Amino acid sequence: MTDNCIFCKIAAGEIPSQKVYEDEETVVFRDIEPKAKIHLLCVPKDHFAYLSELTEVRARLLGRLMQKIAEHKDEWGLSQGYRLVINQGENAGQTVNHLHIHVLGGETLEWE
Repeated sequence: MTDNCIFCKIAAGEIPSQKVYEDEETVVFRDIEPKAKIHLLCVPKDHFAYLSELTEVRARLLGRLMQKIAEHKDEWGLSQGYRLVINQGENAGQTVNHLHIHVLGGETLEWE
């Protein structure tokens, strides 16, 4: 955990969130500024910001995050499809420097 990271604080329960899933290595919660009808953030509890920081252990963790999304899509209202987005860096729109996956769906998503 990094003391000044909002996602670390959410994962630790120090900041309230609308969690839809949690286990020992992952937390999934609703985005407070949704860009789709359903907008979830899937966050590893291990703090790292970029894909370039992946180790073998973190790569397996990222795979498990993807697997959790696929396993829970129906209960999260995403059975008709969903989009996954990982922003990397300020120019890509990353505003929190803790790797996370945006899970968007619940409606037809346009491609801009």
